[in-house]
Amino acid sequence: MTHHHEAVPITLPGVHLNQRAGARAWAGLALLSLPTVMLGLDLTLLHLTLPALAVDLQPTSTQALWIMDAYGFLIAGFLITMGTLGDRIGRRKLLLIGATAFAAASVVAAFSTSPNMLIAARAALGVAGATLMPSTLALISNLFTVPAQRALGIGIWAAMWGIGYALGPVVGGILLEWFWWGAAFLIAVPVVILLLILAPFLLPEYRAPGNERLDLLSVALSLAAMLPFVYGIKQLAKSSITLDTVVAILTGLVFAWLFIQRQRRLTDPLLDLSLFANKAFCVALLVLLFGLVSVGGTMLLVAQYLQLVIGYSPAVAGLLMGLAALAMIVGATSAPLLARAIRPGFVITASLALSVLGYLMLTQLDHISNGVTLAVAALALAYLGNGTISALGTEMVVGSAPPEKAGAASAMTEMVQDLGVSLGIALLGSIASAIYHRAILDRLPDDLATATRTAISDSLWAATSLASELPTGLMEQAQAAFIAGLQGAALFNVLNVTVLTLLSAVALRHIGVPPGQK
Repeated sequence: MTHHHEAVPITLPGVHLNQRAGARAWAGLALLSLPTVMLGLDLTLLHLTLPALAVDLQPTSTQALWIMDAYGFLIAGFLITMGTLGDRIGRRKLLLIGATAFAAASVVAAFSTSPNMLIAARAALGVAGATLMPSTLALISNLFTVPAQRALGIGIWAAMWGIGYALGPVVGGILLEWFWWGAAFLIAVPVVILLLILAPFLLPEYRAPGNERLDLLSVALSLAAMLPFVYGIKQLAKSSITLDTVVAILTGLVFAWLFIQRQRRLTDPLLDLSLFANKAFCVALLVLLFGLVSVGGTMLLVAQYLQLVIGYSPAVAGLLMGLAALAMIVGATSAPLLARAIRPGFVITASLALSVLGYLMLTQLDHISNGVTLAVAALALAYLGNGTISALGTEMVVGSAPPEKAGAASAMTEMVQDLGVSLGIALLGSIASAIYHRAILDRLPDDLATATRTAISDSLWAATSLASELPTGLMEQAQAAFIAGLQGAALFNVLNVTVLTLLSAVALRHIGVPPGQK
């Protein structure tokens, strides 16, 4: 451990290994929380602003999907590269470069005049966001070197990311009441200005020992693996299996295999595969990935339910979802404290069991009578589990890595969480859509115009836009079909999270108190 301390330049006075963090470190954590909230916000900001944006820019359904997903997928694609780059050139330096690029791309997104311009801006936000996420998390491991304090710091970080993620719809909805859809992106600008001013005073700089070059072939292979794979998953969610989809997914898997082979041969790899020898590291990543699949998809479906079935405005729907998200903050901040007394694996298992209960509640959702209370309470239980696994799962992953690999380990946790959210939107969206499509086709009258029939069978969004032209009772039939789809997605979540609960109970039961103690 001393070797790492001597080789690592830390520019703040008073920051020493295994010394309890003081006021400056906690102020640094508060500063790091700002870009973290902002990144969570950008993942979900468009959930409620999409209808207004669609009226303005008129995207096709494929363009609308890219507008939603380009950000999350490009973050996932670039995280490993950026996490390692931060370890090499300096985590604070990369944070500030990325933040500046993020602010610039946000301005372009806000004033986009075409769907393709917005897609390009969202993609640029994703690449810039990939520099910020591992840097914020890895810097926390520099600010807090005592394991118990680091666990609490990561818990607060996870809560902040969760707050941003959950507040996306709230902020988007409220801004829509007063401004145009692009205003939501401009929130990033004051946050970045504050970060650029205060970071040199509050955040330590860290570079890993030695100054090895970044292996550009590994970077290219990681992108060639991630981008076709996630493209294939996106297309799979949009339509049935096609040749393009299969080729994209297989191409991604082939390049992933080539990437892994190259990492095994390099003395200083882009991704250190030895990290996967740690069982807690692997299980924590799996729980984060599949836990976020369920939460990410459910959040979008509940947002649609509150607006399209219950009829709330974006602002009211967003506030109700924000209320449910308080449970995420409770989970993320209380889990590290509970884990000092109870084994972390048991804390994770108990919170996941509560999430299963939440998803079971969603399978009981009906048309109107019990809707809002049940949906919000169920979402709160899902969020509670999410907050817990984000805090403790992240601490297990980062805590099991040596200090000079903290950026790469942080990038792994971010990558699986971002990929989980994006896969959740794709997977649960496609389950719900398939059930909706099958259910509504049986209920459409034979004399309906072809264009109307096509629109209604496509989605509840499309049916709602035609509500005034539909025969009596057909809108209610479309809403009932949507609820059937939501119940089907919830049933998938019950099975998925039950498996994760059992996996945590068995595989993480030996992890001691506190997590990350070396």
